[in-house]
Amino acid sequence: MTEKIKIGVSACLLGEKVRYDGGHKHDCFITDTLGRYMEFVPVCPEVGCGLPVPRETMQLTGDPTDPRLVTCRTGTDHTVQMASWGKFRLSGIEKEYLYGYIFKSRSPSCGMARIRVYNSPGITAHTGTGVWARMFMDHYPLLPAVEESCLHDPILREHFIERIFVYRRWREMLSRDKTPAGLIDFHTRHKMLIMSHSPLILRELGKLTASGMNCNIDELCSSYIALLSTALDLKATVRKNVNVLHHLMGYFKKRLTHDEKRELADIIDKYGRECLPLVVPVTLVNHYVGKYDQPYLKIQYYLNPNPIELMLRTHV
Repeated sequence: MTEKIKIGVSACLLGEKVRYDGGHKHDCFITDTLGRYMEFVPVCPEVGCGLPVPRETMQLTGDPTDPRLVTCRTGTDHTVQMASWGKFRLSGIEKEYLYGYIFKSRSPSCGMARIRVYNSPGITAHTGTGVWARMFMDHYPLLPAVEESCLHDPILREHFIERIFVYRRWREMLSRDKTPAGLIDFHTRHKMLIMSHSPLILRELGKLTASGMNCNIDELCSSYIALLSTALDLKATVRKNVNVLHHLMGYFKKRLTHDEKRELADIIDKYGRECLPLVVPVTLVNHYVGKYDQPYLKIQYYLNPNPIELMLRTHV
C-alpha cells in the first residue's frame, strides 16, 4: 500500500479525553494494528456540537425510531444542537473521502444499534441508534461502518476490514477507469470473494456487467455497488468458503498430481469440519497458483484480500 486508507473513528477510541467524565476509551487494536494501514479522522459529536468536558451524561428518550438526546439529570434536550452540528460535519466529511467508520458502542450519540431508549417511566427499548451514528449511516448507507466492540470478534473484524479494502479498490476503479471495461475487470478480480458471500448475487452482478455496453456508466456503477454491498453484508460462512475452494481446485484439475489433489481435498475437508482456519487451504491454493502459473487465480482478491500483517482468516 502506498498510502493509508482514511476512516472516521470516535475520538475517544484514539485516546482523546473527550468523554463525559474527562476520560477516554483507547482501543489499542485500532491505533496499533489498524493504524499501520489506516489514517484516522477523529470525531466526537458531543464535543463537536459544543458540549464541555466533563459534562452531564446523556440518554435517548421518546420514540425509539426518532429519539431525543437529553441529559440524564437535568433533562436538557440537545437533539437540535446535535442535528445542526451533524449536518455541518457531514458536509465537511464529504471532503475527507472516508472509506469506513468505527463508532463507539453503547453511546447515545455514536452507538449503531441496541441503544437503550427511555420512552416512558419504567419502560425502555433496546432498539435505538445514536443520533450522530444514525445521521452518518443515513448519509453514507454504503460506507462500511462498525462499532469498536465488534472488532474484537474475529469474524466481524474480518468482515469490516474486507469491506474497507473492497470499497477502496472500488473508488480506485472509479477514478482510474470508470468504463464498462473497467467495471468488468473489477468484477472479474472479485468474483471468488463475492462468491464467498453470495453465489446468487454473484450471478446477478455478472449479468449486470455483461449489459454494460448498453447502459449509462453512472447508472451501471450505482446499481453495481448497491448490489455488491448487499452481497458483502451477507456472512461468508464455512460452507460458502468450501464451495469457493472447490471452484479454485477445479482450475488445477489437469495440473495437480494425484498426491497434490488428495492433499488439497483433505485440507479443504478439514477446513469444512472446522479443524483448520481458512488461511491454511488458501495458502496451499496460493502455492499451486504460483507453481502452475494460473493467471486467472493470480488476480483473485479472494486469495490475497488484505495485508498479511492484519492476520485475517486465521480464526475463520
